[in-house]
Amino acid sequence: MSITIEHDKRKREILEKALDVFVDEGYEDTTFQKIAERCGITRTILYLYFKNKREIFTFSIKLFTEKLEVEIRAIVTDSGKTQSEKLSIIIVKVLDACAAHRRLLTVILDYLGHIRAAGGDPDERVRRRTIRMRHIITGILIEGQKKGDFPVFSIKAAGDLIYALIEAALFRIAVLGQADVSGLVDGANLLATSLKGLEAKPRGRAAQGASSRAAPAVREGRAGL
Repeated sequence: MSITIEHDKRKREILEKALDVFVDEGYEDTTFQKIAERCGITRTILYLYFKNKREIFTFSIKLFTEKLEVEIRAIVTDSGKTQSEKLSIIIVKVLDACAAHRRLLTVILDYLGHIRAAGGDPDERVRRRTIRMRHIITGILIEGQKKGDFPVFSIKAAGDLIYALIEAALFRIAVLGQADVSGLVDGANLLATSLKGLEAKPRGRAAQGASSRAAPAVREGRAGL
């Protein structure tokens, strides 16, 4: 058991340092040798933990997103805030994280470009990495409707709108090189407030269907954690 724990701890340490190498060097110029040197180990030892550079990168991104997810789930479980407040805080936190790690976003775009050039499906990679965030947002919207914090509206449409705002931030930061997301932060707060202030409508079949279709997805996401 202690050997397994030590192995996992060393692996996490490698991933954290490897992510710095990717940010400093870019995906293309990062090599196994550079990662090994940053970690103070040999390439032979590094191969005991990872098969190749791509595997290290994907695990590094997973480690990064998991840290952000822990912070977001702490907001979700805060009983002192309404669902509207939680939604606004979470969106702002994600936007701030994007702005704070803009160099990393650029490296991720570079990596996705390599996947596409190799005949892979970068869209599928992105969906896999963001599905838990979508589930969290969907869960807040559903819970908000149950508690009366939000009126009845299409869960899917609202979720797509919120995620579109996050994607806009990613494009502005990683592609346009703009670190200032204050305008999008204002938009996030406005969106959360607007959802709360929508005129409530009787729950019809369409609205019920949207919520019932979204709920299993949320349960599936939680079960897979």
